[in-house]
Amino acid sequence: MTDSTFRPRTALAMSQAAATAVLDPESLAALAAVCDLAPPPALDDLTTARAREVLAEVDLLVTCWGCPPLDTDVLATAPRLRAVVHAAGSVRGHITEACWERGIEVSSAAAANALPVAEYTLAMILLTGKQVLERARTLRSTGIRDRLPHIPRTLGNHRRTVGILSASLTGRRVIELLRPYDIQILLHDPYVSDTEAAELGVDKTELTELFARSNTVSVHTPLLPATRGLVGRPLIEAMRPGAVLINTARGAVVDQDALTDAARAGRIRAVLDVTDPEVLPPEHPLWACDNVLITPHLAGSQGNEWRRLAEHAVAETARWASGAGFLHPVRRERLAYSA
Repeated sequence: MTDSTFRPRTALAMSQAAATAVLDPESLAALAAVCDLAPPPALDDLTTARAREVLAEVDLLVTCWGCPPLDTDVLATAPRLRAVVHAAGSVRGHITEACWERGIEVSSAAAANALPVAEYTLAMILLTGKQVLERARTLRSTGIRDRLPHIPRTLGNHRRTVGILSASLTGRRVIELLRPYDIQILLHDPYVSDTEAAELGVDKTELTELFARSNTVSVHTPLLPATRGLVGRPLIEAMRPGAVLINTARGAVVDQDALTDAARAGRIRAVLDVTDPEVLPPEHPLWACDNVLITPHLAGSQGNEWRRLAEHAVAETARWASGAGFLHPVRRERLAYSA
C-alpha cells in the first residue's frame, strides 16, 4: 500500500445517530476525497443483505458509536478488510479477538476525545475549588453573598492538591492543562515509572496516599476487571473532609454505595459525569445531595467537538491509504490496561 493513488474501498459502520452527528456533509466530502466511500446509510446491522454486499468489497471500515461487533462471522463476509478507523474512543465494543488474529490495523480517536473530557475536568477542579455551585445556590436562596472575614482560608485554588488516578490519555491531558496553575499534582498509576512521573511534572504516590493528601481526586482509570470498584470505601473514607471526587471515567470504577454514604454525611463533595447505572433511578439518594453534581455523561465530545472525531477519521484514512500507517494506532497488547 505504498502507491499514493491507492483509494481504499471504505464503508461507515455505526448507528445512524452517530453517523448524522459526527459526519456532517462537509466531513463526508472530505472522507470521500481520500477513499472510495460506499454510499449512505451507514451500516448499523452487519447481517443484512446490503451489509454483506458492501462488506464483501471493503478494505477499510470507519466506525463510531453503535458499530456492531466485528466477530468471526462478520469478518468472513469481509475478506478484503484490513483496517478500522474508529471515530470515537474505546474500541472494546466492536474490535474482537478475530480482528487481531487476522492482523487488522486499528486506529482510535481516543486522543481527540480526551481533550474535551480534560477540559471539563479542569473546569470542575477550578469551580469546586472555589465552591462556586454551593455558593451560587446560597446566594440564590438567601440573597446574601459571602463577605470578609467569613470566607474560609480552605477555599480557593492557590496551591491546591489535585490527585490524578491513572495517566490515561485523559489523565495526561488534565495534567497538561493544570500546568499553568499553582496546583500540586499527585499521580497514582502503576504503569508509570518514577522517571516518567518526573517528566510529567507530578509526584507519584501510592493509591491511599493519593486519596488522603488530595483536595480533589480526579478518576481517569479505564473500567477493567481489575479496576471495577477500585475506588472503594477505604479510599473514600481516607479523603479529607470537604475533598472533591470527580469521575469522568466509568461509574463502576467507584463504589457508589460508599460514595453515597460519604456524600450524604457531608464528608466529601463529588462531580459525577458517569454513574452506575446510567442514568441513576429518580429515587437514588445522590440526587438529593447538594454537595454532588451529576451531569449526563457530557464530558466527552459534544456538538462542534464532533468535528475533531471526523477530522481524525479523514486524516487516518488518508495516512493508511498512503502507506504511512496510522498516527494513532490501537495496540492489542495495551488493551489489558487501557479503555
